[in-house]
Amino acid sequence: MIDIHCHILPNVDDGASHYTDSLLMARQAQSEGIHTIIATPHHQNGSYQNTKLEIKSKVAELNDFFKTEKVDIHILPGQETRIYGELLEDYEAGEIITLAGISSYLFIELPSSHVPHYTDQLCYDIQVKGLIPVIVHPERNSEIVQNPEKLYKLVKNGTATQITAASFSGYFGKKIQNFTFDLVAANLTHFMASDAHNTTTRGFKMSEACDLLETKFGLDSVYYFMDNAELIVDGKDIYREVPEQIKKKKIFGLF
Repeated sequence: MIDIHCHILPNVDDGASHYTDSLLMARQAQSEGIHTIIATPHHQNGSYQNTKLEIKSKVAELNDFFKTEKVDIHILPGQETRIYGELLEDYEAGEIITLAGISSYLFIELPSSHVPHYTDQLCYDIQVKGLIPVIVHPERNSEIVQNPEKLYKLVKNGTATQITAASFSGYFGKKIQNFTFDLVAANLTHFMASDAHNTTTRGFKMSEACDLLETKFGLDSVYYFMDNAELIVDGKDIYREVPEQIKKKKIFGLF
């Protein structure tokens, strides 16, 4: 299994704080059947700055460390970039890296409370450059939960999305879990990843999520997400299904 969203690089953001943490995370990942991880440290989120060259250097160091520790986990470079107006300019300047460093897919993190007014335009501009924006954990964005048609429009126009395994498994609450189910059912997401930060409060949960995914949506859905992760690592285009609008749920009761 491949995990395309993980904060395993030590001492760069709110993920692993040192090499011991990274090692514990790698061993937990192995226990869940994960063999390849794209390290995606936060960038431009107001707290952390992690540029392309810095990330590639730290990924190489972590891979060397894992070899000495006899841990068979391969780390690839990536980045979780908070959406901002100059993102494309910084990509051209060599500060932004795509997933795995060879794909055309670029992680975009929205603020948790809203969708910035320029999101549609920026996602369009990114695609004009030959890249594909991937909105991470849309199920945890309160405006998207309230107005899923905003995400539908983005996906219909070419943007991809990535849901979090812990969200799907219910660790962020029932409301977020149910909305994550809705995203899968409506073909509004293309990847499932861990967004792991540690081995305790924000672990991988990938194996658990895949079991639940198979139960609710069938084995084909598990393969869909797994295959798309592999395509990213291979630098190829992903599979997509035709997106649908999330139907408004009817509320039954006395009022």
